[in-house]
Amino acid sequence: MNQRVGIVVPTLGERPDYLEQCLKSIRSAGDAHILLVAPESLNTESLKSEGLVDSVVSDPRKGLPAAINLGIKSLPKSVEFLNWLGDDDLLSPGSLATTTRALDSKEEIAMVFGACDYIDSQGRIVWNNKSGPWAIPLLRFGPDLIPQPGALIRRSAFSEVGGLDTKFGWAFDFDLFIRLSKFGKLHYINETLAQFRWHPESLSVEHRKRSVGEASQVRVAHLPAFLRAASFIWEFPVRHGTLIAGKRVTAKARSKARTN
Repeated sequence: MNQRVGIVVPTLGERPDYLEQCLKSIRSAGDAHILLVAPESLNTESLKSEGLVDSVVSDPRKGLPAAINLGIKSLPKSVEFLNWLGDDDLLSPGSLATTTRALDSKEEIAMVFGACDYIDSQGRIVWNNKSGPWAIPLLRFGPDLIPQPGALIRRSAFSEVGGLDTKFGWAFDFDLFIRLSKFGKLHYINETLAQFRWHPESLSVEHRKRSVGEASQVRVAHLPAFLRAASFIWEFPVRHGTLIAGKRVTAKARSKARTN
């Protein structure tokens, strides 16, 4: 079957329960080719036999963005729209059908995105990132409020902008969004399309300060040259505000865990 949508799931295989939930959520989201990027040592036969994975490629062990790039490059030629999903994150039921329709509606749309629930390790909702169309112009001067897990990207646009920049360890999605916004249109869908798991083992939570610092580098790098020298005026409050927001979500998650 020639699927038009491809979802890449990079994993180390260390969280099998989360991984299974992730893959099942993709199946419930719509028709998609699911490609797993995993270590050669990981036995994926059971996932294949259960119909949760369509293909597997070996992790190149050059970092997360390199693993995602390889996975996307390895998707079948029939795939027109794509994204990647963390092995502990989830897609909402029917969300891929929704995002596919939006991309089909206008060829100039390079990427679509919507709202995203932040959930704790037990799957309880901690916060909802409703984002909005205003998150698109904010990319240049503010925090990245576009939730990556529920987005869907036109493959041709991803290729044209050069894929993910492997020099970034945390803000590679932010950098991609800015480059896609220069290439085509980003379109907001007013629906919750995914769930991002906010827990201590999560990459973006554990390395929050580094992630925020790298995001600042991305913003400044994409500014016109004449604005870079003055960027410190807004970069400090943006970094500080982003860190505070992250701490509040973490505190809320911990409070929910104590009361349940």
